[in-house]
Amino acid sequence: MKTNSRICIVALLLVLVVSVPSYGWSDTGHMAVAFVAYQRLTPQARARVDALVRLNPRFSIFNSMIPAGTSAARRRMMLFMLAATWPDKIKSDGLHHADGPNNGDTPPTDGTADRNIGYSDTAMHKYWHFIDRPFSPDGTALEDPPIPNAETMIAAFRTVLASNSPDKLKSYDLVWLMHVLGDVHQPLHCTSRFTHALIHGDAGGNFVKVRDGQTTQKLHAFWDGLLGTSSSPAAAIMVGQSAPPASPADANNLDVSDWITESFNAAQATTYMSPPIGLGTGPFVITSSYRNTARALAKKRVALAGARLANILNQELR
Repeated sequence: MKTNSRICIVALLLVLVVSVPSYGWSDTGHMAVAFVAYQRLTPQARARVDALVRLNPRFSIFNSMIPAGTSAARRRMMLFMLAATWPDKIKSDGLHHADGPNNGDTPPTDGTADRNIGYSDTAMHKYWHFIDRPFSPDGTALEDPPIPNAETMIAAFRTVLASNSPDKLKSYDLVWLMHVLGDVHQPLHCTSRFTHALIHGDAGGNFVKVRDGQTTQKLHAFWDGLLGTSSSPAAAIMVGQSAPPASPADANNLDVSDWITESFNAAQATTYMSPPIGLGTGPFVITSSYRNTARALAKKRVALAGARLANILNQELR
């Protein structure tokens, strides 16, 4: 009994103290989502998002990342793509702060967690990027994900974009929507596996290690980087072009709860596929079969996210 108590205390301390970054897709993945979406935007929606992207504080930085000689139309597309990375860039820009427990991965309790006031807010709001729906393969007790989370915030962003709110706020909510919508199509942003080894959950695979060749990393990081880790829009365009088109029926499903359920189910069926991913904390050795299956799923989810983002912007953005 005493030994079990010590194990529980150590596990709890890990959850409370250890920083658990949850970045979603890498820059490549997020820009690929935006690329797919931009191809599907109406001329009116394109003009609107182009204007809103110009209001982002990093606009000049993003603009400088695009090669000289790029056509005006292609530059606007790439700026839209780069804007999708902004909610991750603020985690290391020195201007924003972690605003809750666990280095900001847990919402604060001071009433600011779901505050949606625009670029004047210097909080990172890391907990907006995910919703850790719990499951357990071994009967470990589950814990509900905190609120706010990706699901509640996507609803908030869509409400603002469909309203008569000022463009500066719409710009802020546009880049957040682009990013978090992509996040929830990454299976590990929608689940946490509770086991006897991790009684408070694995935080979307952040407490599980895998070995891929000579590299040992978190399971979450492995999935984030499945489509590449380049910050180049050109690399993301190649990913977007190679992704299988989403079916019209799936693309027209704009219910965020359904998206999260899809990712939650995919995590259990594919992300935690055993073998090679066991019940412990690893490291588990990634097989070529697992990698290929994971990459195919990642491309499918990115394409679907892009199609859904376009439909939202075409139908709801004012």
